[in-house]
Amino acid sequence: MARQKLTVLETLDAAKTQGYHFLAIVIAGMGFFTDAYDLFSISIVTKCLGRLYYTDLNYSKPGTLPPNVYAAVTSVALCGTLAGQLFFGWLGDKLGRKSVYGFTLLLMIVCSLASGLSFGHEPKGVMATLCFFRFWLGFGVGGDYPLSATIMSEYANKKTRGSFIAAVFAMQGFGILFAAVISLIVSASFKHHFHAPSYAKDRARSTQSQADYVWRIILMFGSIPAALTFYWRMQMPETARYTALIARNTKKAAADMSSVLQQDIVEEVEIVESHVVGGDTWGLFSRQFAKRHGVHLLATTTTWFFLDIAFYSQNLFQKDIFSKVGWIPKAATMNAIEEVYRVARAQAIIAMCGTVPGYWFTVAFIDIIGRYIIQLQGFFFMTVFMFALAIPYHHWTTPGHHTGFVVLYAFTFFFANFGPNSTTFIVPAEVFPARLRSTCHGISAACGKAGAIVGTFGFLYSSQGKTAATRDKGYPKGIGMKNSLLVLAFTNLAGLAMSLLVPEAKGKSLEEMALETVEEGEEPQPSTSRV
Repeated sequence: MARQKLTVLETLDAAKTQGYHFLAIVIAGMGFFTDAYDLFSISIVTKCLGRLYYTDLNYSKPGTLPPNVYAAVTSVALCGTLAGQLFFGWLGDKLGRKSVYGFTLLLMIVCSLASGLSFGHEPKGVMATLCFFRFWLGFGVGGDYPLSATIMSEYANKKTRGSFIAAVFAMQGFGILFAAVISLIVSASFKHHFHAPSYAKDRARSTQSQADYVWRIILMFGSIPAALTFYWRMQMPETARYTALIARNTKKAAADMSSVLQQDIVEEVEIVESHVVGGDTWGLFSRQFAKRHGVHLLATTTTWFFLDIAFYSQNLFQKDIFSKVGWIPKAATMNAIEEVYRVARAQAIIAMCGTVPGYWFTVAFIDIIGRYIIQLQGFFFMTVFMFALAIPYHHWTTPGHHTGFVVLYAFTFFFANFGPNSTTFIVPAEVFPARLRSTCHGISAACGKAGAIVGTFGFLYSSQGKTAATRDKGYPKGIGMKNSLLVLAFTNLAGLAMSLLVPEAKGKSLEEMALETVEEGEEPQPSTSRV
């Protein structure tokens, strides 16, 4: 016979939307705001770093980061994120979600500030310290993924749970936009006060010494939003599902949620005893897990992997893509600070027109049309628009057609965020049992970051031209931008195929999805409903 559900969990599932829901969204969401700022602000300043530390005045083009340095600077935070997702995901199930939630934010604050510092003025010293602190910054960012998703899913009611988790993740869009806006403000201020000719006119004077402050201020600014929410994050109570189902302290869970919901919650003794004495004990590597959730884990890991190959390639290298199609002027026609300004402006436009709206379309519709449909249509349109960019690529590079390229490019971001970039974050927080929820979300997210690392390294080299004139200094021959975009289109197509395995959690409780109301000896019926 199925186990009866605890009263505190029934109350949470049926609770009306209240102030504490929005407070939880803000507290958890500001972590993602900071995550996005920290991860994507680096793409705005890499060209500035190349000019400052690797310019060769005998060369006709401004300095760029050497291939190995560029790969390290853009990818090291992703490596840290992957490690953090696995470690803090596991720790969140062992010690509790709240117990390690504050530490991840503190790590982000400290490392954001430290990213703007460096030992000495030589390129090796600056890049080494930047990479060191960005790895640990990524480690903290990684912890935020499983913990924020799990906390929000366990706080929310089942009717609007998808929208609440999506709203937390949607703060990533504002973080990307905020990084561009802060970069615009900082670079515009410095550009106004420190004039310099373009590289083509005066190679030595085109790189202002003050540009060294620009990139540091931009990176360090990411610590401010995180610091503003640290106190409130520390005041959040542990989730009732962790306290009741894992710590097996139903009395404390009821007391915590009574305070939050401002209503009395009293558990029946018989139901409490069935959960304290009974309950599943099998682990992640057991036959029972494989039978109940093996397909779910395969779906969440593979779809996130394929998504992030495309998503991070497009985000971290959009400045290079826009330069090659001519939307951003050639580097030699600008000075160092002006180039930061131009890159930030392009990122801000894409974020406002495609990235941010996509996230909030998901918030609005996920509990109406469901996770499954949103993920499928997102991957489908990402594939369509990527093919539309890649196949007639040479048409888009000719004068007069740049705007069309940017519009289609913005649509790929819109459907990434009104699609799999949101749903791959939401689904793993809903389909796994409480005692493995944070761990499985961390594994799914880590597979995504593995895809991001593959995409970052792969796109960096593959997008280089086949001739010396069409590739950056120091890079080997690549397959070109057109073929690289085609590879991303087929990657999206693979994500679409694996999305057919994704379960639908709309309108169901976490216990229904995780089969936690099924006794250990009973035959489970894994969720395959798409309705």
